[in-house]
Amino acid sequence: MIEWFTSVQLVVAVAAGLLAVVLGLAGRKPNDLVLASAALVELLLIAQIIVAIVAPAVGNAPTGSGLEFWVYLVSAALLPPLAVFWALVERNRWSTVIVGVACLAVAVMLYRMGQIWFVQVA
Repeated sequence: MIEWFTSVQLVVAVAAGLLAVVLGLAGRKPNDLVLASAALVELLLIAQIIVAIVAPAVGNAPTGSGLEFWVYLVSAALLPPLAVFWALVERNRWSTVIVGVACLAVAVMLYRMGQIWFVQVA
């Protein structure tokens, strides 16, 4: 992982999550803004997968469990597409909230991935 890239991902995921939750609680159905913000979160997660594959090869290995890190990363990468699918199938205010909660869950998982990669002691 790259520390600054992880920070960017956290900011984007929190912003997308809060945007979707606020719009959903205001009664808005899923719209292009909500779905595009979830797509941006997913795009950054795909980039993180590529970084996590390349980083150990160039000397930036995780300090914690690699298996735990990959379980978090794969799980986080599955959340936004599943939430968007739900939002497209069931178009109501609560599906917008679901997209927001998924983005916020990704933010929490990214924070934990950062701890696994940088903070653990062997």
